[in-house]
Amino acid sequence: MKNHKAEEKKTKAPAEEIECVCGEAAKPAAAPAAEPEKPGKRAEDYYDQLLRLQADFENYRKRVEKEKPELIKWGKAEMLLKLLPLYDLLLAAHLHLNAAADDGANGDVLKGLEMIFKEFTKLFEAEGIRPMETTGKPYDPMACDILGVVEGTDENDGLVVEELQKGFYLGDKILRPARVKIAKKKAAERPPVQEPPAEEGK
Repeated sequence: MKNHKAEEKKTKAPAEEIECVCGEAAKPAAAPAAEPEKPGKRAEDYYDQLLRLQADFENYRKRVEKEKPELIKWGKAEMLLKLLPLYDLLLAAHLHLNAAADDGANGDVLKGLEMIFKEFTKLFEAEGIRPMETTGKPYDPMACDILGVVEGTDENDGLVVEELQKGFYLGDKILRPARVKIAKKKAAERPPVQEPPAEEGK
């Protein structure tokens, strides 16, 4: 009996050892603990982001302040452009009445138109608008649109001979180009080419 129990102990011992070894091997290896982020580093990152945001906003503010006068000026220019057709109509009426027979009625209307033109002149001067003077001057493709060409001479070749619609400058820039007719000298006709007489005997 003693021998039989001793043998059981001997046979059980290796199994327990194997179980113990297997149990240890089955346990997952512990992952290395991540280092906790330092509060000071996070605060530095936030501070850097804040500085960059502040610099971007300051640049934006300076750009807007720099562009504001130009934007206001061209906003006014759009409004003034809408007034120019009215100015054209009044100018055409003024020219028509001047060409018509002058009686008392026409004289009163002309005086009224001249008063309106004075107000236009004040407005244009206040806003930095000046009319173009194109008639009798060389054609400027940047400031004029050609609406017609008339036959010219050596004296007026390439000059503006008639202004169909007045142009305007706003400061140094063109607010509205003038519409004009220019003179163009007719090209001289070339004399016909005379062929040499054919030699006899050929």
